[in-house]
Amino acid sequence: MHELGVTRSARRQDHLLQTPDTFVRAPLPGMTGATAVIHAAPQIGAKFMQYTAEFERGGMLPAAAMQRFLYVLEGELECGEQTLLRAGDYAYFPAGSKKCLATRERARAAVIEKPFQTLDGKPAPKFFTGRENEIKPETFMGDQDLEVRALVPADPCFDFAVNTMTYQPGAALPMVEIHVMEHGLLMLEGGGIYRLNDCWYPVSAGDFIWMAPFCPQWFGAIGKRPAKYLIYKDWNRDPAA
Repeated sequence: MHELGVTRSARRQDHLLQTPDTFVRAPLPGMTGATAVIHAAPQIGAKFMQYTAEFERGGMLPAAAMQRFLYVLEGELECGEQTLLRAGDYAYFPAGSKKCLATRERARAAVIEKPFQTLDGKPAPKFFTGRENEIKPETFMGDQDLEVRALVPADPCFDFAVNTMTYQPGAALPMVEIHVMEHGLLMLEGGGIYRLNDCWYPVSAGDFIWMAPFCPQWFGAIGKRPAKYLIYKDWNRDPAA
């Protein structure tokens, strides 16, 4: 039974916790047979936009003017005639790409879009696709119970990074982080406790978190199954530029 006026969602000056019970769905311009749950956008102070695209049968997401990163959460998406993306697959679309996304069945995807920041001497990145389970995991700061998979190549032509991080039950970040990068984080599996500034939040699969630059942050996994999230950060560019 829903408790009227009660939610885990919270909005503070330097962070947002958005839980599924508070999601509002609306189509973005050009979408057909699909809706979007906007998680982060310039209106909150973010320099990127992140949303969950939810497709009905025959749904379509048009090409974006900005660069776009997409991670398939559920179902299958067609990207052109010869590219099929399944759950756990991802794709990068450079700014100005004409590629749109379509589906024959229901599907969901996490979508990140941002203006591209050029870097002198570096060409703009090109379209690519990948599969998360084919990425070799790396331990985080030597902790065997905390694995990171980098979904965007470690190349300075990219002005952002997207990783998945998987925590075994009881694993936690070894420190409270405070840094200049901002984050968009989507919980994919499991749950735990997230510290954001001086607030402590229980989080679980389906939750979204936005963290502004210099927001104190820490996470620890709780429960009997691993916790996993998809996390974006701005990267490879001079913050003063």
